[in-house]
Amino acid sequence: MAIEDDVLVVGGGVAGMTAALAAADAGASVRLVTKKQSTLRHASGLADVLGYADDALVADPFGALSRLPDDHPYSIVGAAAIRAGLERFDAVTGESYRGGHTDRNALVPTHGGTVKPTARYPESAAAGLASDERDALLVGFETLAAFDAPFAAAHLEAVGVPFGVRGATVAFPGTPRSDATATWYARALDDDADGVRERLARRVARVHDGEPRVGFPAVLGETHSREVREALTEVLGAAVFEVPMGPPSVPGMRLESSFRAALEEATVRVVRNPVVDYETDGDGRLSAAVVDRNGQRIPHHASSFVLATGGLVGKGLDADRERVREPVFGCRVPHPADRYDWFVDDVYGDQPYPRFGVRTDDDLRPLGASGRVEFENLRAAGGVLGGYDFAAECSGTGVSLATGEAAGRAAVGEAIQ
Repeated sequence: MAIEDDVLVVGGGVAGMTAALAAADAGASVRLVTKKQSTLRHASGLADVLGYADDALVADPFGALSRLPDDHPYSIVGAAAIRAGLERFDAVTGESYRGGHTDRNALVPTHGGTVKPTARYPESAAAGLASDERDALLVGFETLAAFDAPFAAAHLEAVGVPFGVRGATVAFPGTPRSDATATWYARALDDDADGVRERLARRVARVHDGEPRVGFPAVLGETHSREVREALTEVLGAAVFEVPMGPPSVPGMRLESSFRAALEEATVRVVRNPVVDYETDGDGRLSAAVVDRNGQRIPHHASSFVLATGGLVGKGLDADRERVREPVFGCRVPHPADRYDWFVDDVYGDQPYPRFGVRTDDDLRPLGASGRVEFENLRAAGGVLGGYDFAAECSGTGVSLATGEAAGRAAVGEAIQ
């Protein structure tokens, strides 16, 4: 029996899941194909829109859009698509995220002692905002090297946060291994075996000096985060918050779970196998993505397609010493022929390679070398796009939401024509 849908999305990150939800919301039958778990579990769980422009901190991302180049994804899809993407995010996350009440960025302390501008942040981090002038105690665990609380506190003081902050390290109850990951601590607090939540709170109480806020590494439960924080709050008598960390990211896993639940509710079919080839109808249109399922090549037909496989970091783009390429549909990735022009010697300089990616027309259709559309019924979204540096701009999630939303809606229009 042939597999056929209105829209087929390739890629399971924020852009791909957003595109799938947007298409399903418009009434299309949607299938999402991904070869791996979402990269959300490697992300902080924060949802950035635009944190920096022209190397300057941005307070209002929408007010800074005019400063972006014409080929930036935001310039292509426009402010309305950014807002629509954020609305989609808010619908997916519900009460578990904050920030939707304002266009202005919030400033969230991180595990490295920096302050990050972001548009949406987990409810578990809300009490820790750097704009809050209440003093704070940061608490780390002896066996969790990824979060050095005294180091983070010292760096926050050095950047001039408007509150007093200090760090302390305690022993986590029980016997965690020296190589225990963030998920080990989260699951231990979820299970609460032997009253680990209260035992941890009692240990923190010994180093707590009455600070109104107490911050912990973002490991306070994977599925019962609110209950964990409430238990700590009850003993400490202080507002408890989480400090975002690097991978593996428990807030990122929570966010991934929210998106998965939304996909299921929207009846989006999810296939966890790699796309290894594609088929065309000979008239400039894709007809199928060929999926490898245990050695079998199975065509998945659709009327319209969305490419959302990520960039160089997410392996949506391949690079060797000779070239950079998009491996699924063979879309063109413009870049200098000389590899030494891919970067500049200054480590902190404006590097060209982060901006490598697929270039599109105003409808997010990838363009070939001649400037013509490569496939009439293919859109690209998220990290696979060129023209922006998500790390320097703090714009990765926002671009994925905005272009995913726009691509998903455009794909439906293509499918029903």
